[in-house]
Amino acid sequence: MQKLTDRIGMGLLMLLGFWNFQALAQQTGNPIIQDKYTADPAALVHQDKVYLYAGHDEAPAGKEHYVMNEWLVYSSSDLKNWTEHPVPLKAKDFGWAKGDAWASQVIEREGKFYWYATVEHGSIKGKAIGVAVADNPLGPFKDARGSALITNDMTTGQTSISWDDIDPTVFIDDDGQAYLYWGNTQCYYIKLKKNMIEQDGPIHTVDLPNFTEAPWLHKRKDWYYLSYAYQFPEKIAYAMSRSATGPWEYKGILNEVAGNSNTNHQAIIDFKGKSYFIYHNGSIPTAGGSYRRSVCIEELHYNADGTMKRIQMTTEGLRSGESKK
Repeated sequence: MQKLTDRIGMGLLMLLGFWNFQALAQQTGNPIIQDKYTADPAALVHQDKVYLYAGHDEAPAGKEHYVMNEWLVYSSSDLKNWTEHPVPLKAKDFGWAKGDAWASQVIEREGKFYWYATVEHGSIKGKAIGVAVADNPLGPFKDARGSALITNDMTTGQTSISWDDIDPTVFIDDDGQAYLYWGNTQCYYIKLKKNMIEQDGPIHTVDLPNFTEAPWLHKRKDWYYLSYAYQFPEKIAYAMSRSATGPWEYKGILNEVAGNSNTNHQAIIDFKGKSYFIYHNGSIPTAGGSYRRSVCIEELHYNADGTMKRIQMTTEGLRSGESKK
């Protein structure tokens, strides 16, 4: 009986220790979500809130393979306190897809919210990009086309792999023209029609040093920035241009390899007068890693010439109370 009591007592102490660790982790800032594994972040600023869209890593501990069936959405008015909302979209909400809720991005146009998402196509070999639409950033989102916008057979002339059509990023320029960039091993882009669900013109390619995947296009002042995952394991590098279509001048590394995650995927936003770099790593200590990733945020700073200062990944994140310049 005494041995049983001792074991129960030890178990309670371990459990309390785990709770204390979790409470501490919640206070440190990064990762910003700690009750689920979140990956491939994209962010939308809308009406004084940031909406964070992330893939849901569901692979159990020990399984070294992506298990991703749905996307998650969180909102915040300060980037420190986040509210989780009901699941807004699943891979199989695209009737033509068979699974794999990989990287995505949401953008607003004329009161509609368009979600560009990577999935595995059900009848055409390889990854594909679909578009869902909703009347508000929380959904519900529904397939806007009934078919894929981009399929693997559209890019077989550039690479023979079946997963090069992934990681969409969408951008609307000041003149109203929308662009979709995407790719793995080869970076592609197209113009979109004003309805946001149709291709307007041919597929173009972009040559970037050591491009792997995860393009993200944003603009600040007169500069356009194309950041992307570089080499493997992945760092984030970036290029700059005076146009949304280039030519692009490579500027160097922005973020180093993200801890014990082979992949590195970013979103860059401006919010309430500051700039932020949102990324994932594998830092949740329960079983975090390349297939159980977690979203983090750091403040982003620019140099006088428009180049971006290198990101320093921290545990404290935005809760440090210090401006990391």
